[in-house]
Amino acid sequence: MKRYLPFVKSDPTVAVLRLSGAIGTGGRGSLSDQGLAPVIEKAFSRGKPDAVALQINSPGGSPVQSSLIGARIRRLSEEKNIPVYAFVEDVAASGGYWLAAAADEIYADESSVLGSIGVISSGFGAHVFLARQGIERRVHTAGKSKSMMDPFQPESEEDVARMKVMLEKIHINFIRHVQQRRGDKLDKSKDLFTGDIWIGSAAQDVGLIDGIAHLVPSMKARFGDKVKFRRYGQRRGLMSRIGAHIVGDAFASIEERAEFARYGL
Repeated sequence: MKRYLPFVKSDPTVAVLRLSGAIGTGGRGSLSDQGLAPVIEKAFSRGKPDAVALQINSPGGSPVQSSLIGARIRRLSEEKNIPVYAFVEDVAASGGYWLAAAADEIYADESSVLGSIGVISSGFGAHVFLARQGIERRVHTAGKSKSMMDPFQPESEEDVARMKVMLEKIHINFIRHVQQRRGDKLDKSKDLFTGDIWIGSAAQDVGLIDGIAHLVPSMKARFGDKVKFRRYGQRRGLMSRIGAHIVGDAFASIEERAEFARYGL
């Protein structure tokens, strides 16, 4: 109550926003701008916090959703004049690092995996299997590029070239975001945008993070031992909490585990 009374000094408050999971538009557990919007807005608005701390554990995912979430965090930070600090747990790679770069400062554990500033598109080719089974693929389009990268047809050089151009443009956007957010902190003598990853203090050495630190002790050192934490995160539905999933959610969970597995997690 005293936080709302005039002339009474309130204890500092930090809103802790948990961003855990793969970034995408499908599945109950994935991070998306639509799903996180009310949570992010509340974290910045409720009780006028002294800071917002991002608790990140994400292997990445959709570049568009990463950009939208990061842009929302930046907009609210600037509108409300609230600093943002990111604390990385196991991993902030690819889109996960995009989110971390939305913060004013980034901290991680000594064993955290960071970076992977690149873009990937993966799939499969099943045309040989179909041919062996005597199955004929029939595709009819209006527009010569409509069936680009169809996994049931042989890969064409034209499609691959077109896909590489798309990936390169997204990569440029990613690089620009990191450079704008990290600025002179980045080690200009190193090529940090190859998709490579760094562990803990190695990430600090090249300027991808500001230091090795954990959320609670770091915020106490900054705001005092009486700092209070308000925690926010995406809510899961009842069926999801008790372990019941529809088929779509089960596949989304498998995909998410595959994303984490890329970094040995």
